[in-house]
Amino acid sequence: MANLIVRNIDDDIANALKIKASQHGISAEAEHRKILEQALTRPQKKSFIQVLSQMPDVGKDSDFTRMQDKSINPVFD
Repeated sequence: MANLIVRNIDDDIANALKIKASQHGISAEAEHRKILEQALTRPQKKSFIQVLSQMPDVGKDSDFTRMQDKSINPVFD
């Protein structure tokens, strides 16, 4: 396994890490490993275009046409 040294960390950040570690009952080093693992190994988010391209082609465009209510929108009177 590799070793990682992080220098010039703000004191507030180091203290927050120690507090979070104590809340989880682990060392600051173990908490640091956990945070790095969660941040770097989670699945990457899909872009909006990727999500749209994966949507199934269902129905016709006319199925999704909005109906205008003339009583609500006086522009159509």
